[in-house]
Amino acid sequence: MPTPSPLPATYVVLPTYNEVANLETMTGRILDVLPNARIVIVDDNSPDGTGELADRLASADARIEVMHRKGKEGLGAAYRSAFMELLPRADCNVVVQMDCDFSHDPSDLRRLLARLEDGEDLVIGSRYVSGGSTPGWSLRRRLISRAGSVFARGILLLPYHDLTGGFKAWRGALLRRIDLDTGYASGYGFQVEMTWLAHRLGARVYEVPITFRDRVAGESKMTGSIIREAVVMVLMLRWRVLVGPFLRAPDPAKAP
Repeated sequence: MPTPSPLPATYVVLPTYNEVANLETMTGRILDVLPNARIVIVDDNSPDGTGELADRLASADARIEVMHRKGKEGLGAAYRSAFMELLPRADCNVVVQMDCDFSHDPSDLRRLLARLEDGEDLVIGSRYVSGGSTPGWSLRRRLISRAGSVFARGILLLPYHDLTGGFKAWRGALLRRIDLDTGYASGYGFQVEMTWLAHRLGARVYEVPITFRDRVAGESKMTGSIIREAVVMVLMLRWRVLVGPFLRAPDPAKAP
């Protein structure tokens, strides 16, 4: 196996909407764990002052930068905007996506990045492999979350256990191969869609067990419309696989 390329620069993308209670503590914890990382806060014009706090943090620490968006357009749209901004940068070798509400523990960052250094292309912080857990969740929430991953796995024929989780570490080289302009999902379905696209490209994908806890402060962003969007998106991806061969233009070299 060839020696994996080095990982000199890590960008941690934090989408925010009304996360003023969590943001400063979260950025501090991330930089404690990864002192050389760059944090990119993507704020969707939060009415609670999160954007203003983000600007103050960026002014005080050169490792933090802020992207301001006009309004709440969805988690997937926020990540796409950040990826498209970061990937042209020559030093963007690793991109981490994670929540700002402490559902994802910053202390797990080193374990995810270690697997990239071992040669993986995408590392997923997984609740549903051996060692992963979701303490404090109600039975209803566990069933909805599990059902979402099982549904997506079955429809898209994917081998991964946690398709709806949002704690991921990507090699920049893999992200650059994904066409970010043609994505379907603007909400949480983005997580499924991106893993599916990576799988279709033959990426090496690994799941690291994590403990996923309820947010420390603030309100959950999950809604019924977000769940419906994710279901429709999975079906659209499957349809894309089924009809794709019939929609491809004929190869002129094979013409009679």
